[in-house]
Amino acid sequence: MLSQRQVEILKAIVESFISNAEPVGSKTLVDKFNLPYSSALVRNEMSELENLGFLEKTHTSSGRVPSTIGYRYYVEHLMEARHDKSLEIVLRQVFNDREMKIDDVIKRSCDILSQMTNLTSLVLGPEGQSQTLEHINLFPLDQNQAVAVFITSSGHTENRLFNFDHEISVEELANCCAILNDRLTGVKLNEIPDRLALIKPILAQSIKQYEMIFQAFFNAFLKFANQNFYHSGTNNLFNQPEFADMNKLKLLMGMFENSGIWKDIGANQNALRLDHGQHSSLVWMDDMTVVTSTFKLDEQEQGQLMVVGPSRMEYDRIVTLMEFMSDAIEKIYGKGG
Repeated sequence: MLSQRQVEILKAIVESFISNAEPVGSKTLVDKFNLPYSSALVRNEMSELENLGFLEKTHTSSGRVPSTIGYRYYVEHLMEARHDKSLEIVLRQVFNDREMKIDDVIKRSCDILSQMTNLTSLVLGPEGQSQTLEHINLFPLDQNQAVAVFITSSGHTENRLFNFDHEISVEELANCCAILNDRLTGVKLNEIPDRLALIKPILAQSIKQYEMIFQAFFNAFLKFANQNFYHSGTNNLFNQPEFADMNKLKLLMGMFENSGIWKDIGANQNALRLDHGQHSSLVWMDDMTVVTSTFKLDEQEQGQLMVVGPSRMEYDRIVTLMEFMSDAIEKIYGKGG
C-alpha cells in the first residue's frame, strides 16, 4: 500500500514523463509541481518507489521513469478523465452523418483519432462467426454488369459491382439469385465460401456462365466475411523515440498485417492487462501499450477500437476518447439505436 506522499510523487512523475519524455529528478519534481517536501525526502521516496517496482532508473540520467506497473497503478487509481472537446465535436459530426454506413463511420473515426493523437488506431469489426446472410438482391445494370446487395442478420448491408467478360441474361441472373437465396439464407458469413463450393454443381445445371458467376460471388463473400480489420496512422510510430530501434519497429509494423494478433493481444504471457470502465481495457507489453474499447451492436455482434503506441501516452485523454466513441457507436448503431 503506497502512502499518500508516494502516490502524489508517482502521479507527478508519470504525468511529467508523459508530457516531455524526460526522466524526472527529485529537484525538478519539487520545483515543477510545487511539492511541499524537501528534495532529499522526495529522492528517498523515489528510491522506495523504485524498490517497489513502480519506477525505473535510466542509464543516461539520475532521474526516474515510470515502469509498466507504475503506469498500471496510475490508470487504475490516479487517472482523471480528460475530455477533448474539439475532437469530440469532430467525431460527433462524423457519427451524425446518417448517409455513411457504420463501417465507413468507424474507419473515418479511426483516421481522425490517429491524426489527433499522433498514435496508431485500429478497428476490429464484428466477426462473421455470428452474422448470417439474410438475403441477396441482384440488379443487372447491362449485359456485362450487375450489382449484388448482401443483407446480414444484423441489418448490415454491402454492395458489390460485378463485371462479366461475357454477356449474361437477366433470366440467368434471376435464377442465380434464387438459387443462392434458397441455399445460403441463414448461413454464417464465414461458412459461405465453403457452402458455395457445394452449390456450384447446381449453378452449372441452370446457368451457362456459371463458372464466371460462381467465382465472382466466391470472391465477394470471401472479402465480405473477412473485411473487419482496419488500421490508420502506422507511420506515427516512426515519431516515437521508444520505437527508434529498427528491429523493434519492423516487428511491430509486421503485426499490423495480422488481425489475429490484435484479437488475442491480452493473452500474451508477457503482457500486463487492466480492465477499465465500462468498455475499455489496457495491455502493456515491453514498451508498447494497447488501449482497447469494445462496442456492442446487439447481443452477439461486437467490435473493438484500439489505439497503439508507447507506454508513455496520454492515458487520461485517450481512454476518455475511446469510451466516448464506443458509447456513440452503441447509441447510434446498436440495437434500438
